[in-house]
Amino acid sequence: MSILTVKNLSHGFGDRAIFTNVSFRLLKGEHIGLIGANGEGKSTFMNILTRNLEPDEGQVEWSKRVRVGYLDQHTILEKGATIRDVLKGAFRYLFDLEEEMNNICDRMAEASPEELETLLEDMGLIQETLNSNDFYIVDAKVEEIAHGLGLQDLGLDKDVADLSGGQRTKVLLTKLLLEKPDILLLDEPTNYLDEQHIQWLKRYLLEYENAFILISHDMPFLNSVINLIYHMNNKQLNRYAGNYDNYLNVYESKKQQLEAAYKKQQQEIAGLEDFVARNKARASTSNMAMSRQKKLAKMERIEIAKDKPKPVFNFKETRASGKVVFRTVDLVIGYEEPLSKPLNISLERGQKVALTGANGIGKTTLLRSILGEIQPVSGSVELGDYLQIGYFEQEMKEANYRTCIEEVWEDFPGFSQYEVRGALARCGLTTKHIESKVLVLSGGEQAKVRLCKLINKETNLLVLDEPTNHLDVEAKQELKRALLSYKGSMLLISHEPEFYSDIVSDVWNCENWTTKLV
Repeated sequence: MSILTVKNLSHGFGDRAIFTNVSFRLLKGEHIGLIGANGEGKSTFMNILTRNLEPDEGQVEWSKRVRVGYLDQHTILEKGATIRDVLKGAFRYLFDLEEEMNNICDRMAEASPEELETLLEDMGLIQETLNSNDFYIVDAKVEEIAHGLGLQDLGLDKDVADLSGGQRTKVLLTKLLLEKPDILLLDEPTNYLDEQHIQWLKRYLLEYENAFILISHDMPFLNSVINLIYHMNNKQLNRYAGNYDNYLNVYESKKQQLEAAYKKQQQEIAGLEDFVARNKARASTSNMAMSRQKKLAKMERIEIAKDKPKPVFNFKETRASGKVVFRTVDLVIGYEEPLSKPLNISLERGQKVALTGANGIGKTTLLRSILGEIQPVSGSVELGDYLQIGYFEQEMKEANYRTCIEEVWEDFPGFSQYEVRGALARCGLTTKHIESKVLVLSGGEQAKVRLCKLINKETNLLVLDEPTNHLDVEAKQELKRALLSYKGSMLLISHEPEFYSDIVSDVWNCENWTTKLV
């Protein structure tokens, strides 16, 4: 049974086409991975499916009474509401049904026998819906799912206005799973989850009976939960049965076949054009030349998409730092409440460390405390000599209305425009991206702009907070290569062992020193 039908969809921004004449059909129970490079239009496609965005052309048709759940990280959470309030909002439609059932009970006292029969039937249907959707154990369901995604660590009575971007995302994801919609639309759900909760979400999706569409650049995660791949590439959407590994094999095989056919056709075209050029003027051979000219005109040309620019990240290094990069003395991190026991840790020159552990235990707070961006609760941090620090923050603090050129130029005023454009192009951004406002770029493209600024700064200490969030597969692989060759010191927060395990010399499990329950 088709849940969703998309017909002849086309959309773009200005003169930049995102996709052209795309058609798509979603069947009940399909678990789809929507993949593609940064900027190919995956999130735009999701926004069109949810009618948050009107397409330039085409139709989006949902089956009747289909409940769609969309993980939208831009949802506004009202100040004054607790996490528990937001999560219980997932059952709003059930509370409305309960109210309707109570109204039916009130009307029964004065109903005629005929009306009473109808009211009893309506009440039975409502009661069945309430029972089948766990209405009478709502609080227990909230506790169960909240625990699975680590929200109980934050405290379910915490005001949602006080949450970080990552914590907001976890609340929205938890609410979405509690709603149990007929289809889940998930856009990078693992970006703000730690390893433990990624494993929980993986188990949940493996057992999920309804359909979902998942955008993710975490390929081991995506590979383990989907049974279909839709690849968004060069304004088209192509379907591949099976998981991501199977898609890679089929895609590479098709690509090689297409390239071979293209090469053969180009040789044929060159031969025909040469014959026409040499023989069209001769009376004796002009008919043959005309025949070949017609063949050229009727030929359906094979087209191969131009290779997109691949990012190249090479970090600029400066003179070596002192032997000790930093040392903490009885450092207690936190804000109003301590987040850690007294810490006596140090980093030596050339040491590369991954910080791991559950979300919300203070990994980012530790980085910011070491950098001096926030004051510790107590204790101190001693920074070493000759440090040149490059810091990649997990989240952009505010909407950025500058163009990519202006954004980089602000940090490197000595660059010419040619040098700024070249630096952005080496990070995998096209001319259209480079001239666009940062605000309108995809999450992965924005990350590439921030990486552009980082790699062009001379450093001997990199402090990286979830640098792979939003990056596509190629960019992630290139970043890993660049970090492997970096000679300086490093502090790295990442929830992807596949990414950091080859890079770092040490792993610090922050759960060993946090004061929070994990």
